[in-house]
Amino acid sequence: MTVGIVVVSHSSKIAEGAVELAAQMAPDVELVAAGGTDDARIGTSLEKVLAAVEQSLIDAGGDGVVVLTDLGSAVMTAESAIEFASDPDAILLADAPLVEGLVAAAVAAQGGAGVEEVRKAAEAVGFRASTDTEASAGTDTPASTDAPDAAGDFELINPMGIHARPAAKIAGGLSGLDAEVTINDVDGTSMMALMTLAAGQGATLRVEARGKDAAKAVQYVGRLVREGFGEM
Repeated sequence: MTVGIVVVSHSSKIAEGAVELAAQMAPDVELVAAGGTDDARIGTSLEKVLAAVEQSLIDAGGDGVVVLTDLGSAVMTAESAIEFASDPDAILLADAPLVEGLVAAAVAAQGGAGVEEVRKAAEAVGFRASTDTEASAGTDTPASTDAPDAAGDFELINPMGIHARPAAKIAGGLSGLDAEVTINDVDGTSMMALMTLAAGQGATLRVEARGKDAAKAVQYVGRLVREGFGEM
């Protein structure tokens, strides 16, 4: 079993599409879409979300459930569903952008992360993306000048380089480790930052990590690169 994930959106098409996308990167994770109202209009339904949460609790087999939402009232509906659920303590609501957070959470769950780590993976996307945007705009975001605890250089061999799926695998896996990781000087746990590298086949990724799991983080990225992110 893995942590279950529920997607709450005002639109059934958005919820189902987001689930379809994440399932491509996390085929073993139980993803449940709960979009739209009971009569297929735009909005959210407490009954529909509660049913999705209960189904996810069963599918997860006790490993817990993370809920992601889109717009404001979806958050309130999700909070109510959690309150009425049979095991509210096993359900965590993530404060994260729906699509990017879902992909990061799904990849983390696919890698065996626990429910709290899966929520953190989703929320790290939003926080780090904001930081990256500020950095690119020229604000002061000093890079660490300390020597890394572990480092490595890895040449990309997969045909498409760093696109959405590899970026999600890297960011999702690193988010569960106790380490600060940069890849070519951007945050390794930020899917959006990794994609802005536009690193294609033949490019080299410079991985630098600091912290308890530094060596593990570098090994993780190195293994993904050598395996071509499962695309070869």
